[in-house]
Amino acid sequence: MALGNLGEEMGVVVPEASAPILVTGISLNSRTVEPGDVYVALPGATRHGADFVGQAVSTGAVAVITDDAGARQLALSTDIEVPVLIAQDPRSLVGKLAAHVYGTGAGKEGTPTLFGVTGTNGKTTTTYFINALLRSLGKTPGLIGTIEILAGGDPIPSLLTTPESTDVHALLALMRERGLDAVSMEVSSHAISFHRVDGVIFDVAGFTNLTQDHLDLHGTMEDYFLTKAQLFGSAHATAGVVTVDDEWGRRLAGTAGIPVVTLSTHVGHETADADWSVVEAVPRGLGTDFRLRHRDGREIRVHTGLPGTFNVSNAALATIMVLQSGVDEERLQQALDAADPFSTSVPGRMQLVASSPAAVVDFAHNPDALLRALEALRPATTDARLIVVFGATGQRDKGKRPTMGAIAARSSDIVIVTDDDPHDEDAAGIRADVLAGAAAAKDAEGLGCTVMESFPRDVAIRQAVELARPEDTILIAGRGHEVWQEVQGVNLALDDREELRAALTARGFSVLEDQRIES
Repeated sequence: MALGNLGEEMGVVVPEASAPILVTGISLNSRTVEPGDVYVALPGATRHGADFVGQAVSTGAVAVITDDAGARQLALSTDIEVPVLIAQDPRSLVGKLAAHVYGTGAGKEGTPTLFGVTGTNGKTTTTYFINALLRSLGKTPGLIGTIEILAGGDPIPSLLTTPESTDVHALLALMRERGLDAVSMEVSSHAISFHRVDGVIFDVAGFTNLTQDHLDLHGTMEDYFLTKAQLFGSAHATAGVVTVDDEWGRRLAGTAGIPVVTLSTHVGHETADADWSVVEAVPRGLGTDFRLRHRDGREIRVHTGLPGTFNVSNAALATIMVLQSGVDEERLQQALDAADPFSTSVPGRMQLVASSPAAVVDFAHNPDALLRALEALRPATTDARLIVVFGATGQRDKGKRPTMGAIAARSSDIVIVTDDDPHDEDAAGIRADVLAGAAAAKDAEGLGCTVMESFPRDVAIRQAVELARPEDTILIAGRGHEVWQEVQGVNLALDDREELRAALTARGFSVLEDQRIES
């Protein structure tokens, strides 16, 4: 499109000589600018994006959008020969502009059906479940999330739970170009706060739950909730499915600005007025058979091969979200029966690495997720021991550290506290916070668990395996799919799954093959 058209979207008059310049993309990152892009120079934590305009122009940027501070900085430069458009708050415009450039706004022909999942825990697994169910229905879906981006080619490693808005819209355009007809996307609270999903209108938005996390950004649970709730307004979605197992879900269902269907997934503690409820959940292997019953009596039979009641919740939410997108209920049941889509392996999410001892890697990195993971594995250890290895992330919500230590002490036989991603914080201090919570719970409640400290993380994993007997269960929690550990600004190669496999193999235990969803 012409730069003049983009200026009209901004409410900015582009000089006549510059108006015909052709724009083919838009980027917030000077390092990824392609010829024909507009570079958006925003203020950062330490430097302004205007510092990198020269780099952007040298790689093909045809114009710059920035704020007053960036414009003043560029006015001092004599070698910037592309048009500079000024906006009061350019970040709030970027999503709308990206949708305009890439033609991915609501109602655009060929735009894939969009599923957005938010909540504290379960986003990743639910989006993978949606993807798998759509495949079972004969569709060609894509995925955007914490682990990777699936856009019809080779998987693309993901750096953010939700990419920047310019990348989101570019990916949606790429998926449309490659013939994909649906996309499931994780939507984090950071993404909503920082306008990363602006200009995206989800056909169905889903809510999993809300528990303590990210308070370093939001400050309070109230602000955290209000941020998540924005996804359920007409600016972001046309319909929603809300899990009402907690007070936050019930509140969201009552205040959403779009039509929502409610879902209760806690068997025996159903929300009486929910539209759909999980009933008759029966264990089968590591997973669960269950039924989804509508208030009018209709039922859908579902199975998930992944352990834990939380995966029942994830599978239920994925089912109802796909149903709400307009899929025929009978056809949906046929897909569930024929393909068992909710037994798909999700990298680093209750991922089984070995069966004797049972060895599992999970992303559980906050109190609720850790508790759920331990509860899911406890039934398999009735006559054996549950060993957990975990830590806490540096420069994040410090209040959850002792809480997680206490949860581990109550729910495990052997607790090994180690490092997660310390970032720039002292790793020993983080471990001390977690250990204090575990010790306090053990002493106050007379718990019989063993609590120990072990670091670095690969040593802790080996120690857990050395302690394990064939009948025991090992949970390596906190990092899941991640392959780098950040310590004092340095990324160290570390994959919990590979470390666990190596330790098990060294002891002569058999390990399972790593399976992944096809791209």
